[in-house]
Amino acid sequence: MQPDLFSELFPLFNAANPETIQWLLSVATEHEYPAGRAVLMEDAWGNAVYFVNSGWVKVRRHVGDDFVTLAVLSRGDFFGEMAILDESPRSTDVVAMTAVKLLSISAQRFIQTLFKDPQLHHRMLQLMVQRLRQTNFRFQLRHHLPAVKLANTLASLQEGYGEPTEAGIEIFNIPLKDLADVTDITEDEASKIMVKLEEKNWLKVEHDRGVITLINIKQLSNLAGRL
Repeated sequence: MQPDLFSELFPLFNAANPETIQWLLSVATEHEYPAGRAVLMEDAWGNAVYFVNSGWVKVRRHVGDDFVTLAVLSRGDFFGEMAILDESPRSTDVVAMTAVKLLSISAQRFIQTLFKDPQLHHRMLQLMVQRLRQTNFRFQLRHHLPAVKLANTLASLQEGYGEPTEAGIEIFNIPLKDLADVTDITEDEASKIMVKLEEKNWLKVEHDRGVITLINIKQLSNLAGRL
């Protein structure tokens, strides 16, 4: 991958020095995983940061005898940074939801690069603060109606990973259990709300293609309280 394409794809690197990007690409390792394959396991020590080149993954935590999905990530995002920054075992699993292509950079090399490139270090802090704000925002929504919470989830996914088409904005058709977990509502609530949104023609679930087309972004944003 060319350095300019790399920095364009991954916002983390859009302020990094070209030399930094060139060096990181030279030491990065490519990975491919099929849908359903665990990429990282909970309690494993962090030894690399991973960057999503294509596909979708979910971050989940083991709770009792089940798993709870905490986040869904796609092209341009990254994961694994927390475990290497605080030098502790990972507290979550990461599982491929579709076939995915990843790039990994070893913990030692990534930390060295953060120290060498102040712009990259600053950008890393910015994105981590952004993630913290998103977590706080979700916490603030905990007492809102399930439909408002789900609309916020869909709006966030389309803002971060949506692919524009003539029909609307496409995102991966996330399984209801995972969508409900991320939204902090029940699976039954998620199912009923998705049916209603489809009846209103605000979105269309295309099971054969594995995508959700968000047709009326304005109405979804209004429901989410973003307008």
